[in-house]
Amino acid sequence: MAFFWQRALLVSLAAAVSVYADWYPRLYAPIFNTYGLGDLEFHFGLMNADFSGPAESTSFPLGSFIPIMASVAQESHQPLLLFLQECVAATTPELQPESTLYPIIANEGCLVDSLVSRSKFEPRQKSSELHLSLQAFRFGLGEEVFIHCKLVAWDPNSLDNTKKACHYVKDWEQLDNSASRYLCACCESDCKSRRVRSLASAVLGPLTITDVNY
Repeated sequence: MAFFWQRALLVSLAAAVSVYADWYPRLYAPIFNTYGLGDLEFHFGLMNADFSGPAESTSFPLGSFIPIMASVAQESHQPLLLFLQECVAATTPELQPESTLYPIIANEGCLVDSLVSRSKFEPRQKSSELHLSLQAFRFGLGEEVFIHCKLVAWDPNSLDNTKKACHYVKDWEQLDNSASRYLCACCESDCKSRRVRSLASAVLGPLTITDVNY
């Protein structure tokens, strides 16, 4: 199983580089960003501890939680579920083939960082929002860190193993419906990908992770 997991992770990271390498944000702000895609408007931002408002700081002690919110303004669309398909951390605002990456979410919605930390998806308040409590990691410690993600909005009645929000708590769990945890079964192998709609790329940062012991 370890071989297949490593292979899936490498494939996912290679895909991340190919998607992001030619994409450069025109507007740049560390706390909150907005991205348009067709008639959908995506928001991606750092939040305060209870997700009630924007973060007051972009500095996080090692081991603390980094609250991240993603949302989509749906306008005339039917209700859609928002997912983070893939996220990586890097020390640059643009990803290049030679970039060193730290995987956070891979394999079409699997929060792989939760395998080695207490990172988790928080219960949804709205279908159009997704809250992520990301435990501050050692990658890029003391440097500027940027979170690069791919977001997708999808029909909640048409989910499969490429549209999901899975995190690991003793076992893989599906955020939106415990009965559909089978969608997470591929998180340690290879979740087959199909063409999706409403896909957006987003970057958040810079943020800084500090070691309080130094």
